Amino acid sequence: MAFFRKKKEIPIGLWMKCPSCGKMAFTKTVEENLHVCPECDFHMKVNGPTRVKHLLDEGSFEGIGEDLQPQDLLRFGENEGDSYEEKLRKTATKAGVSEACTSGRGTIDGCPVTIAALDFTFRGGSMGVVVGERIALAADDAREHGNALIVIATSGGARMQEGALSLMQMAKTSATLARLREAGLPYIVVLADPCTGGVSASFAAQGDITLAEPGALIGFAGPRVIQNTIRTTLPEGFQRAEFLLDKGYIDRIVHRRDLKQELASLLGF
Repeated sequence: MAFFRKKKEIPIGLWMKCPSCGKMAFTKTVEENLHVCPECDFHMKVNGPTRVKHLLDEGSFEGIGEDLQPQDLLRFGENEGDSYEEKLRKTATKAGVSEACTSGRGTIDGCPVTIAALDFTFRGGSMGVVVGERIALAADDAREHGNALIVIATSGGARMQEGALSLMQMAKTSATLARLREAGLPYIVVLADPCTGGVSASFAAQGDITLAEPGALIGFAGPRVIQNTIRTTLPEGFQRAEFLLDKGYIDRIVHRRDLKQELASLLGF
């Protein structure tokens, strides 16, 4: 008589695979390591609320602009059966956030700050009307309260479904940052992988101090687009944080585990 041992089912989500080295690790271990691979040190993408949780003192966060929600103003894709409005609903359900930017105020080691964190898990961190408005509101809030402004920038660029309205956010965010600069208040940018397109060409490029996470891809157009356009081989590591640090585009590369302390030190000045 044959006996069969019942196969044990592994709970979904218990393990995860590193996108860089391909090795498996306990999801909980990766989360405790601030979503950095324990094997290869690859900095994984995290959403806006997680960024805020990593950086701000516990319980200090107060949201800004949370009532603003993206709208399908141009009725994009409505006739094709998969409208932008429907995509927004699906993305919000999957990502667990209503937009690609989480903004608010709080403290870092007791020092008041205003913060905005972009979220690549929401439509590639693309900048539409609401993202631009939340960045602008954060800059105005920093000016009103006399705070430093910190922005964590990760994005694929402007959101095509909102057309010229999304491109207008480049000018609007730049204008609010100009007012912040006139008030003599510091603006610190943290560039995370990837940071490209209209975001990299507007508010992400205007920091008084620019930090970056290790290995982050930073640029306007991607390296493949550039290489195919100019038809030449690009330098090793082109557009990565380490390459840009060597060229003077960024001030420092900071590991995610050290970022809160680095920001606290900068704020202390």
